[in-house]
Amino acid sequence: MGQTKHNGPIKKAKMPAPKHWVSPIPFGLGKIKPKHIRDTMKVAWDNKDNIGYAKNIITKGVCDGCALGVSGLYDQTLTGPHICTTRLNVLRLNTMPAINKEILHSDIEELRKYSSTELRELGRIPYPMIRRKGDRKFSRLTWEDAMDMIADKMKQLNPKQYSFYLTSRGITNESYYVAAKVSRFLGTNHVDNASRICHSPSKTALKRSVGVGASTANYQDWIGTDVLLFWGSVASNSSPVSTKYMLEAKKKGTKIIVINPYREPAMDKYWIPSNTESALFGTKVADDFYQINIGGDIAFMHGIMKHWFDMEADEYGSAVNHAFVEQHVNGLDELRQNVSDQSWEEITFSSGVTKERIIELAELLANSKNAVFAWALGLTMHSFATDNISQVANLALLRGFLGRKYSGLMPFRGHSSVQGSGEMGADPFVLPGGDFKGENIKRMEDLWGFELPKWQGDVVGVTLENILLPENHERKIKLYYLSGGNFLETMPDPDYVEKALSALDIRVHQDIILNTSTLVDAKEAVIVLPAKTRYEQEGGGTSTSTERMVYFSPEIEGNKNQIEEARAEWKIYIDLAKRVKPETAHLVEFKDGQAIREEIAKANPSYEGVQHLKKQGDVFQWGGAWLCEGGICPTPDGRGNLIPVDIPDLQKKPGDFYLTTRRGKQFNSMVYKETDPLNGAERYDVLINPEDARDLRIENEEAIVLYNQYGIFQGRAKIDQIASGNLGVHFPEGNFLLPKGRYEKFSKIPDYNVGVKVEKAEKFNARKDTQYLEKRIDDLEDTPGA
Repeated sequence: MGQTKHNGPIKKAKMPAPKHWVSPIPFGLGKIKPKHIRDTMKVAWDNKDNIGYAKNIITKGVCDGCALGVSGLYDQTLTGPHICTTRLNVLRLNTMPAINKEILHSDIEELRKYSSTELRELGRIPYPMIRRKGDRKFSRLTWEDAMDMIADKMKQLNPKQYSFYLTSRGITNESYYVAAKVSRFLGTNHVDNASRICHSPSKTALKRSVGVGASTANYQDWIGTDVLLFWGSVASNSSPVSTKYMLEAKKKGTKIIVINPYREPAMDKYWIPSNTESALFGTKVADDFYQINIGGDIAFMHGIMKHWFDMEADEYGSAVNHAFVEQHVNGLDELRQNVSDQSWEEITFSSGVTKERIIELAELLANSKNAVFAWALGLTMHSFATDNISQVANLALLRGFLGRKYSGLMPFRGHSSVQGSGEMGADPFVLPGGDFKGENIKRMEDLWGFELPKWQGDVVGVTLENILLPENHERKIKLYYLSGGNFLETMPDPDYVEKALSALDIRVHQDIILNTSTLVDAKEAVIVLPAKTRYEQEGGGTSTSTERMVYFSPEIEGNKNQIEEARAEWKIYIDLAKRVKPETAHLVEFKDGQAIREEIAKANPSYEGVQHLKKQGDVFQWGGAWLCEGGICPTPDGRGNLIPVDIPDLQKKPGDFYLTTRRGKQFNSMVYKETDPLNGAERYDVLINPEDARDLRIENEEAIVLYNQYGIFQGRAKIDQIASGNLGVHFPEGNFLLPKGRYEKFSKIPDYNVGVKVEKAEKFNARKDTQYLEKRIDDLEDTPGA
C-alpha cells in the first residue's frame, strides 16, 4: 500500500464562533491571562540592538522553540502567519551580544550569586575558557589549547569513562548525527540527549504496541476528528501555536478532552495572539476535564476498557471495532481477561475518578468514528511510563483509531527537533535507522567504515551516578562533554548532582550561554566552548517536528552581535575526533552541512529526501501522512499488539500526598517569569486542593513544608483546582524532593513523581530538630512508585 502524502496547509474557517469565546470583553481585561501584546513589545525592546537580525530569524528561520515546526512564519497545518510567545522568549538567545568581560572574569563566587535566568541575560559566551582546580575565575583559552586538553584527557581514559550529552536547545539534526557518530568513533556508547529523558517511554511503548517510535498522525488530523484527547499535556503552554489548531478543530465540531490532575488554565481558556478572534475574546479550549490522580492513568484506561467489554457483552460490536481488531491486532482475549479481573473499586480508587465519569468517556469514545490521542510528560515521567502509553495504544487499537485521517497516536513533543535526536542515533539504545543491535550495528559499521563499541551505553542518570564509582572502576565517568543542558536544574536530587559534577576530572560545556552548572568546580578543569546557534550554522540545518516534518532552516546573515570565536556544534565534534584519533579521523570528516544530510539519508532510510532540502521553506515528512496506514504496522507480523498490564501500586499511605512537577512561564529549565501568567502562581507556590487545605487547616498563601526522605521544600499554599490527594510544584524548584536512581523500567528515564507529607511551616519548624532531621523518617521509607 503506497504512503499517502500530507496535503500541505489548509485554510482557516472564516466565520467567528462566539460560542467558543471566553468573554465578550476584548482582551480578557480583568482576568489572569498571558499579556501577549505587552510581552511582544518587551521582546522587541530587548532585541532593539539587533532588530534586523531578529526579524530575519522570525521570518526566515525554523522555530528553535517548540516542536510544531513553524518555518519562517508558516507551517504545514494552517495557512497564514503564526507567531507565539515561546518563540519570542528564546529569540534573545540568538541576537544578544557577548557577556561583558569584567563580569565574565570576575571571582567565581560573584558569578555564583547569579541565578540561571540572570546568567542567561548576561549574554553569550565569547571565546573558549578554562577554570582549573583552585582558580578563582575563568581564563581565556585558544581553541587549539582547549581542544588539545580535552583530546589529551580522552586519550588517557577508557572510552567507558567519558560521556556525551546533548540538550534540546535548538540543536539541529546535523549536530545530533555528528555527535552520535563521533562518540561511537571515539569508542563510547555513553551518548544521551534531553529528548530521551522526556519521551523515550513513548518510543518504547509505541514500538512494542504498533512498531513505530513517532507520532502516527498529523496536526491536521485534530481538525475534524470527533475527539481530541490530551493526556497529561499542557499543549497550549509548551506549544502555544497548537491552540490555533484546537480552535479550528472546535469550529469543525471536535470535542477536546483533557485528562490531568490539575485543571490547567491554559487548556481551559486561552487567548491566541496570532488569531484576531481569539486574541480579542479568548477561546474555551477543553470541553471536559477529567481530574485524575497522579499515577492513576492506567486504572482510568482500564475503566474505559472494562466498560467497553461490558458493552460488548450486551451487544457485539458496540464498543470494539472487530473488523479492525481481527485483521490488524493481537492479544484481545488476554487483554479482556486482564481488564475483567480488575474491580471497579480498584479502578476508581487508583484513578480518583468515579465510575459514572469513566463510563461517560468510554461511551463517548465508543460512539466516535475517529479520535486522536495526544500525551506529554504527565504520562512519560513515571516509573511505569511505558505501560501508561501502551494502554493509550490499547484504546486506539480496540477502536481502530490508527493509520488514517482524523485518527492516531501523538506523543506531544516540547522542543524543536527532539524527534530527530534519537533518529540520528544520539541515544545509548539506538543508531540512525534503528536500534543498537544485530543487523543495524553491522549496517552502520559498513556505512561508517569503523567498528562500533558493542557494550551497552548508560543513560544520563546512570552516567551521573557513575561519576562517584571507585577510582579504578572501568565505568567511573571522569570526563563529561555537555552540549548545553543544566543537570542541576533538570535532574532529581540537585545536591547529589552538584556533588557528582564537581567530582569529574574534566567537564566540558559547549554552549551559547552560562548556567548554574557551568560554575560548579571540577577536580582538574572546567572547559567552556562557545557554540553557534542553529541560525549561524554554516550551510543551514534541519529539524524534525512532532509530526515528522523535516524542515530546512538556512544560515541567516546579518548578526550585528556576532560572536567571532563561536563554532558550529558539529564542527567542534569533528575537530575533537581529529585530535583524539588523527590517523582515522577522515572517517568522520564532513566538508559541509550538505555532506552530512547526504549521509543521514543513507544512515536512516526514513530520511531519504533530507539531502534535497537546501533552501528556506524546504520540507518533507518522513513516513507519509500516517504511520501504520490502513492498520498495517511495521511489526514482525504486521499487526498491532494489545499489552495487558497491572494497575501500579503507588504504596500511598494515609496522609501522604502525591507530588508532580509542572512548568510555568519557561522553556525547559529556562524561566522567563517568576509568576505564571496562566494561574498567578509564583515559583515556590504549591498547588493544593481546597478540601485538602481545609482538612489540614491551611489557608491560601500560608507557608507550608513538603517533606520526604529525599528532601524538604518550603513554599506557600496556592489553593487551586487540583485533584484531592495530589500536589503540584514548579520544576526545577521541586526537584529536591525527587529521588535519584529511580528509573522507568524499560526506557530508564528518571521518575519525576513522589510521595510527600505536608505540614504548616510553623508546626514543621517548631519540631524539625527533634523529629525530622536527626533520624530517618521510617514511615516514609516505602516510597510511592519505588
